[in-house]
Amino acid sequence: MTQPANKWRALSLLAMVASWPAFGQAPALGGSNTGGNGIKVGDGRLHATFDFETRYDSAAGYFPPPGNTDPNVVSDQLSGEALLHIRPGLRLELPGKKVSLDLKGHADYVHYTGLFTPGSTATSHVQALADLNIAFNKEGQIGVELGDNFQRSDRTRSAAIGAGVLSLFNELRLRVPLRPGGGAIEVTPQVAWGLELFQPMGALAPVGCGGPECDPAQVNSFDYSDLRAGVEGRWRFLPKTAVVADVDFKLRDYLNGDTANALVLQGKAGLAGLVTPKIAVTATLGWGQDLGAATPGTLIAQLEGSYLVSPTTTLKAGYARTLEPVAAFGQFRDDRGYLEGQALLGGRLTLRATTAMDFLSFQGDRRDTLFKLDFGPQYQFQKWLIGGAGYLLNTRTSSATGAGINYSRHEGYVRMTVTY
Repeated sequence: MTQPANKWRALSLLAMVASWPAFGQAPALGGSNTGGNGIKVGDGRLHATFDFETRYDSAAGYFPPPGNTDPNVVSDQLSGEALLHIRPGLRLELPGKKVSLDLKGHADYVHYTGLFTPGSTATSHVQALADLNIAFNKEGQIGVELGDNFQRSDRTRSAAIGAGVLSLFNELRLRVPLRPGGGAIEVTPQVAWGLELFQPMGALAPVGCGGPECDPAQVNSFDYSDLRAGVEGRWRFLPKTAVVADVDFKLRDYLNGDTANALVLQGKAGLAGLVTPKIAVTATLGWGQDLGAATPGTLIAQLEGSYLVSPTTTLKAGYARTLEPVAAFGQFRDDRGYLEGQALLGGRLTLRATTAMDFLSFQGDRRDTLFKLDFGPQYQFQKWLIGGAGYLLNTRTSSATGAGINYSRHEGYVRMTVTY
């Protein structure tokens, strides 16, 4: 077996082990199937979910050319396709003052139908999501929060990689909220360890590819592990307003390739709270620095405002600047502006829309611009049945060449969700 395959199998095993305590406790808690949806488990409920989604994706992947019989030979251009998503899942909610648990997850079989690009069906694959959160002594002076997030998806966390790549990600988290006195001051030390591995969805480099960020043979050079430690602080000097501050160290270790490891330090402070009964603002300012690089650091910041238009309608707008490490380039700065809105009409119909623009500045001379637009309705037919539809646009332009990082991606979908 090859080394990359061993790593993917080891990470999947790690996610199963991390989720085992939650599954192991459920049978012991017991409960009857009464009192609404789901199976009663102690003071909480276990829900089974099922999603069925049809979606058209104009940049679904790299597929074998028409008439080709060799599955290892694929097109070097992104192609569109109709997809089916089949997602069985579970959710376990166990509320409690001393111990609470929230576990949700699903498997996602992505079937490429071949309706628009014959030969794409060989790209069909399984994605997955699992998220576990356990909190101890939530209302006490010393609390403990444990979490694990696992995801296999074709939407990666690496800003340098374009479309046509599968990502396997897992992160373990530990937080210890400290609330001395009456809780006006809260200090939370935290530590997390994450791992992300990449796999190409095609065997050929896209047209114009000039680097590892778009060459399938080199995509594993972005594999990394993260060890993150930091502390967050909050002082509520008014009932609904607080001084906030946090410091974060991130040690990035690249598992392949020749990119030097990164040690990024970020610290920021500011205010968060209500300006009026309908307007909330968060404003922070700080500095980010890669201690392992000779390049200068940069200002980091966030300015966000939320407006409660009505009890069922909200608007949010903001700007954020962050500094993050990335393979092949060392680090990048992200200047991001975003706008979100959501409204609940008649107690059943939800309308939502989000848009964002990211300006990425990589160490060196590469510059990327990303635009995202996502909107659509969702309607609750019954307590157990929800239907939704939407349109998603992603565009990316880069000073680097390659079809995988210069594209426009149009997606339309219809989804039905059943929850027991």
